[in-house]
Amino acid sequence: MKNWIIVGATSAIAEAVGRIWAAKGYKLFLVGRDETKLNSIKADLNVRGADSVNAHLMDVNDFDRHSHCLDSAKAAMGRIDGILIAHGTLPDQKACEASFPLALKEIETNALSVISLCTLAANMFEEQRRGEIAVISSVAGDRGRQSNYVYGAAKGMVSTFLQGLRNRLAKSGVHVTTIKPGFVDTPMTSAIEKGGPLWASAEQVAEGINKAIEKQSNVVYLPFFWWSIMAIIKSIPEFLFKKLSL
Repeated sequence: MKNWIIVGATSAIAEAVGRIWAAKGYKLFLVGRDETKLNSIKADLNVRGADSVNAHLMDVNDFDRHSHCLDSAKAAMGRIDGILIAHGTLPDQKACEASFPLALKEIETNALSVISLCTLAANMFEEQRRGEIAVISSVAGDRGRQSNYVYGAAKGMVSTFLQGLRNRLAKSGVHVTTIKPGFVDTPMTSAIEKGGPLWASAEQVAEGINKAIEKQSNVVYLPFFWWSIMAIIKSIPEFLFKKLSL
């Protein structure tokens, strides 16, 4: 049995991961800001076999509450084996181009709040010399594209931070997994036209996350074929890339 914190527990991918872990009998500590949905998921995961489920209300942009959140999780579960950070927003790129305060808000949500939580979790796990940190980043962070470079910049910051954190914590027995999904059919992508072989369901991505954590993968693209897609995109010379409408 393992004890995991799930931050952003009301997101479609996190909820699907929670169902997998509930079936395994894990203790879960769910963190989110929608009390009604959080309690609904808590009840569902209890029915699905979780050893125990606690719900904790928190806005991730309230950085001063991050430490209290981890302390509450430890008090509720006795120990913490891992943390999955799964929250995020998909910003309106054009609106962010017109407003730096809006761009900053999106970067705070998608990058700085993640870095804050990872810093606290890393220090806690480093002290106990064990633990897992798994974070949902995105393929969007692999290269800046005109269609979503504010979101991509935030995710690129997260991925680079996790790379350094993984290097730092390896000698302490703490593992860090960077998760890079491609197109996922969730409420967050509701404004995007869906369909075709590049799209995956939240359940498919959740299965990939569970396997990646079990294998202690360093970086995982989900579905797997996004690794080759992004390798091609990253290889395009800049003088050609800037002429493309990506």
